[in-house]
Amino acid sequence: MSAVALLTLLGVTLLARTQALDCQWGALQAVQNVSELPLEWTAGRKSCEQGEGCQDTAILIVNGPQVNLVLSKGCTLAEDQEARVTRHRAGPGLSITSYTRVCRHGDFCNDLSTSGPLWDLPPETVPGTVWCPLCLSKQGCPENAPQQLCPAGHEHCYRGVLKLRGAGIASNLRVQGCMPEPGCNLLNGTQEMGHVDVSESCAPESDALTCYRGSMIKLGQSHQEPAQWTTPGTETCDAGELCQETLLLIDAGHKSLLVGSKGCSQAGARTSQDVSIHSAQPGLLVASYARFCAADLCNQASNSSVLLDALPPPGGVFTTVNVWGCASSSPSSLLNWTRNFGIFSAHPMSSRDALAVTNGASSGPAGGRWSRLPCRGRLTGEKGRLAEGALRAAPEAVGKPPATLLC
Repeated sequence: MSAVALLTLLGVTLLARTQALDCQWGALQAVQNVSELPLEWTAGRKSCEQGEGCQDTAILIVNGPQVNLVLSKGCTLAEDQEARVTRHRAGPGLSITSYTRVCRHGDFCNDLSTSGPLWDLPPETVPGTVWCPLCLSKQGCPENAPQQLCPAGHEHCYRGVLKLRGAGIASNLRVQGCMPEPGCNLLNGTQEMGHVDVSESCAPESDALTCYRGSMIKLGQSHQEPAQWTTPGTETCDAGELCQETLLLIDAGHKSLLVGSKGCSQAGARTSQDVSIHSAQPGLLVASYARFCAADLCNQASNSSVLLDALPPPGGVFTTVNVWGCASSSPSSLLNWTRNFGIFSAHPMSSRDALAVTNGASSGPAGGRWSRLPCRGRLTGEKGRLAEGALRAAPEAVGKPPATLLC
C-alpha cells in the first residue's frame, strides 16, 4: 500500500473516531410480572457531545412473582466497556442482576433491546416453613401485603428501601421478601450499577417519603412558552407529610413573574391537584398550580406547562372606553342593555366609577392623556341627561385647553 493511501486511510480513521456519536436515549422503571419476561423495549435517540460514548444500564430486581426493571440509555464520558452481566444477589427469593456497557464504535451501539441477557429461568426450589410479606413497589407497601412461602434456606424476611439515582433514574423502591440471612444487605455492598448509584435502608423512617426539593423565580417577557422547572435536590419528609409542587404566575402583559416551589408539604395535607385563576382582569393574570402527592419523588413536573396548558388561550381584545357626551336617558343604558356584539362582550360602568378612574389628567396608552371634558349649554326639545365620563385626547392634543361640547 502506498504512503498516500495509508495516510488517507489513517485520516479517515481518525476523523471517524473524533466525530460525535448518536446514541439510543431514554430511562424507565417499571414493575412487571415475572411471567412476562423477557421484556422488550425501544428507545429514543440523542446526539452526544464530541468525545462522549453511548451507554447501556439495565437492572432486574426479582422478588418471587414480581420483577422491577430499571433501564437507562444515553451519552457518557466513561471509558469503553464491553457488555457485562453481574449477579449482585442470586436467588431464589430476592435476586438482583445488572447489565452495563459503554461503546464508541458506531452510532446507536448501545442497542440492548431485551431483558434476555439478564434473565435465566429460576431453578426448582424446595419450600421452607417461613412466610414473609411480598412487596415490590415505588408507591409503598400495604400493611396487609400478601404473604409468600419462602424457599428452604431463604427463610429470613427482608424489609427495606432501595434508592436508585442517576442517568435519568430517581426512585425509592420498597422491597419485602425472602433472604438467606438476616440484616440489611440485599445489595451485597454494591454502590453502583453502571451509571445508576444504589443504596439501601432498613430503618423504620425509611418508609417516609422522599421528595424533590428546590425553588425557582423567573422574570420574563411572556408566560406563553413553558419554563424549565427541574430541581436536582431531594429531602426526606416527616411522618404525615406529602410531596408538593406549587407554581404562581403573575402576568402583566409586557412582563411576567413565575415562582415555583418543590418539597415536603405540611402535615395533614391530602393528595390533590388544582389550577386556580385568581385574577383575569384585562392586562393582568394571576394563576397558580398546586399538587400534593403520596409517592416518592412524585413532584416531578419538569416545566411550567402543567399550569400553562390549563389556562385559557392567549389573545383577544380587552379595553375600557370612557365616554363624555349627551344622551336622552340614563348613561347606564347607553348600550340599550346590549351585552354581546358577535364574539365581543361589553360591560358598562357607572359614571361615578369612570370619574374615579379618569378625573383629572393622567398618563394613558401610547403617550396620550385622559382629560375630563365638560359639557355645558341648554337642552331644547326632548329632555336629555348629561352622560359623564372621559374622552381620551390624542397625544398631540395634550396641553391644549379642554374642548367644550354644546348639548
